Amino acid sequence: MPHQQQHPHLDPRSPLVLETRDLPRRPGALHAVSRKVPAPQDLGLELIGVPQGAELDLQLRMESVSEGVLVSGTVTGPLTGECGRCLRPISDTLDVPFQEFYAYEHSTTDETTDEDEVGRLQGDLINLEPALRDSVVLSLAANPVCREDCPGLCPECGVPIDELPAGHTHDQVDPRWAALSQIKTSEE
Repeated sequence: MPHQQQHPHLDPRSPLVLETRDLPRRPGALHAVSRKVPAPQDLGLELIGVPQGAELDLQLRMESVSEGVLVSGTVTGPLTGECGRCLRPISDTLDVPFQEFYAYEHSTTDETTDEDEVGRLQGDLINLEPALRDSVVLSLAANPVCREDCPGLCPECGVPIDELPAGHTHDQVDPRWAALSQIKTSEE
């Protein structure tokens, strides 16, 4: 018999909680949901993510299936961060598809899956945040770049390479070899 883990009580007024009361529990029943929600905190990676409170546009489809509700759709919103090569700011738009199955309470799925394998409805409520977070974070580049051909920073002075003049160098002559470089210069 599966162990029933206690879930925190879901607030139906929370923007990332979906109400399924109006969705008939017969396979094939559909309900479209379109809503704008504030982004939760820490929705991203170290160098790039969705700013907390930024508006996310959710275009969802809830579909009744035999053991629960299949939620699929897209999340669109702003991304901000910094380039992993040159440290310039990055602004972009996130457009990520996602899909998650939520099992009805006391369905056969309870007996055939582990607690963390599939989402679970809590009464008539679905907590969308974990699935949304997984989809968004997994779609982000761990080392984002401002453009594909970004050359990065000069390792010596830290200035973006594409802002430096042609022939920019930081030739450091080892003082032990300085006399030899002067000989080479005098021969030219």
